This record gives sequence, structure tokens and C-alpha cells, in this order.
Amino acid sequence: MNLRSRTTAIAGAATACLIASLALTSAYAEEPGGRTTAGQTAAQAGPAGRDAQAGQGVRAGQGKQAGQAAQVALKEVATAKNPSAGAAGPGNTVWIAERAGTVRVLGDQGLGEPVLDISGETTTDGERGLLGIAFDQDFSHFYISFTDREGTSTVDEFAVKEGKLQPDTRRTVLTQTQPYANHNGGDIKFGPDGYLYIALGDGGSGGDPHGNGQNLDTLLGKLLRIDPSGGDPYAVPADNPFVGDPKAKDEIWAYGLRNPWKFSFDSGTGDLLIGDVGQSAWEEIDWAPADSKGGENYGWSAMEGNHPFRGGTEPANHVPPVHEYDRNGLGCSVTGGFVYRGDKIPGLQGQYVFSDYCDGTLRSLQIENGKVTGEHDLGVNGGEVVSFVQGGDGELYVLDLGGSVSRIDPA
Repeated sequence: MNLRSRTTAIAGAATACLIASLALTSAYAEEPGGRTTAGQTAAQAGPAGRDAQAGQGVRAGQGKQAGQAAQVALKEVATAKNPSAGAAGPGNTVWIAERAGTVRVLGDQGLGEPVLDISGETTTDGERGLLGIAFDQDFSHFYISFTDREGTSTVDEFAVKEGKLQPDTRRTVLTQTQPYANHNGGDIKFGPDGYLYIALGDGGSGGDPHGNGQNLDTLLGKLLRIDPSGGDPYAVPADNPFVGDPKAKDEIWAYGLRNPWKFSFDSGTGDLLIGDVGQSAWEEIDWAPADSKGGENYGWSAMEGNHPFRGGTEPANHVPPVHEYDRNGLGCSVTGGFVYRGDKIPGLQGQYVFSDYCDGTLRSLQIENGKVTGEHDLGVNGGEVVSFVQGGDGELYVLDLGGSVSRIDPA
């Protein structure tokens, strides 16, 4: 976790070197039926830890319906180069990250020229690249989460003035070395409490060979909570659950995660929802209430969803997923989304919208007091859904790794 500064190319820098391949590969093979192997296509592997062959997985518990599904349509509003993440920006803008290292702003005519280009500082090997972006609550700072050329997970900060990044203010907030090229996680969000949350995968390979998920002495396999404005390079909030525990990292907010691929806070309630990619059998969505004090153990690698993993024993403090689905159909890698809080689709209000990278179907969950009371197929397909973005107005966008940026509109 060193403080570093590096040269950054801001808008106007050449981007000809940016080549985002749709044929993503994974550098580490594992057991049959487990992970991807080098040479697979984007339908089989991708930055979310795409850990099954396409052709596996749809939902467990299908048929749990409460009312009718909202009628929605997808309207393509832009085309990007392998979009990987996004964030609501100043002035009701939407900023889109492209995996190879560029960030562009969505306007009426699509995406503008890059406002940030770090393509010389990252790679797209395995599941690496620019994986997350976020603004703080008053849009005075912008954060990027990426793997550097050595594969180290890195979170950097820029000051923002009048809606523009200030390149000379760039500083590194946090770094974490990664033992393998997969399971980087990389999503970042500011919570309702004003702190920065950072999702890190278990370090990769397959089956958590280093036991990172349940090891509180590493940041891998965790959701972190830090205060980047409170110290140099950051401060740890005093009420983090493991502060003062000599056997645990103070930054940890929750643990037992395999490859948390997109998390969000419900802008209406403050509840936390995490999409965590499974090993080979179960995809899961984890939930915590807004008044949580942290410390949740989501089970990996003793558990995969609600199921013991390879003979593991369920931890006494295991917090089971609010929702899981198997891989008996087309799904293979959950992509977490957002609770819809926009105004355009009343029938979707308050429902959690998510998808799966291999299946691409948009689905929604009705959740009450931490229990799923309804599940819906929204009847539209977003392609290789790698991320969702929530605009400042609460409307949702879907990012297809193949390039499409679409808004969820009423049908």
C-alpha cells in the first residue's frame, strides 16, 4: 500500500495503442468443469472470473414470482471499446471505463474522446485491466481501480475541478499484489457513509489454493472500507469491524468472497448487494442491511453459495446468500447490478436488477428484509453483460463487453 505518482495521459493523448480484444483469455487452468483455460473466447471467459464453459447454468428457484415482471426495453446509447465499469459523474453525466485503460463521458451523441488514458499502465491479460471507477459524494475526487503491468491491484485518486480531472493531483491510495491473473474483483463504490469500498477477489487460480477467502490476515477475498481523504495514503474508519484485532487487517469490512463482480448500495435504503462469481456450480448474490456493522462472512471457500465446497464445513458465522442459482442452463458468471430507483419504469421500482455474463438475460429480485419475495425474467438480453451503471437520475445502463452501452427503458 505505497503512495506513488505516475504520469497520466489526459484527453487529447493518442489512443491508437488501445486494442481491446474480445477474445479474453485466462492464464491459469484448473480441474475439468472448473475454470477457463487459455485460448477460450469471450463467451467463455472474461474479466469477472468466467469460471465455467458457456452452455452451463440458469437459475435455481425459477418460478418464485410475485406479480408480473416489469416491461422493459434496451436502448443502445453508445458503443465503447470493451466497457468494463461506469459511474455517475458531475452534472448528471455518466462516465464509462474501457477495460484497456480509457475513460469516456456519455453524451447525447454517444461517448466523447477519452478524458483519461492509462492504457500504457495496464494490460488485459487474464482478467486484468481497468476494472472500476467511482466519484466521491461531492464529485471532488475521482478514483480508478486497475491492475498495473505487473498485475497488482491499484486504486488511484484524482482531484476534480469544474467537472475535469486534474492530472497533476494523481496519487495512489492502495495496492494489493495478486498471485494470479484472475479473480481480481476490482469494483469500487462510495457508500452512504462517505467511505470508499473496494472489492478484491481471492487471488485467483481455482478453489482458493491459498485459503484467502477465510484468512483475515490478507486483503484478498474481501470487501474493504477505507477513508481516502482521512490520511496519507488513507485512513481506516475507527468502526471497521476488525480494527484492533492483531490477526486481521483493519481495512476489511466483509470477507469470504471468491470474485465479487460488481457490488452496489441501494440508493433508497443503503442496503449492500454483492454479486459473487461461483467456482463451478453456484452463483450467488449477497446482501447486508444498511445498518450492518460489517464483519459478514459470506463463506468462500468453505462454502459455494449455500453448499459446502469440496467437503468444507459451514462456518458458524456464515451469512448465506440472499439468492443463488446453479449452472444447469446458460449462466456461468453472475454480474451484480443495482436496485432500480429511477422514475421511468414504475413497475421496476425497488427491484434489484442483475445478469450473468454468459446468459445475458436481465433479471430482477424483489427483496424484503433480506429475503427474496419475487424473481423476474425481464425479457431482454444485454449480451455479455459485464457491468451495470446507475446514472444520477437513478436510471440504469447495461454494459456489454462486446461494446454496447444500453439504457434500460420502459417497453
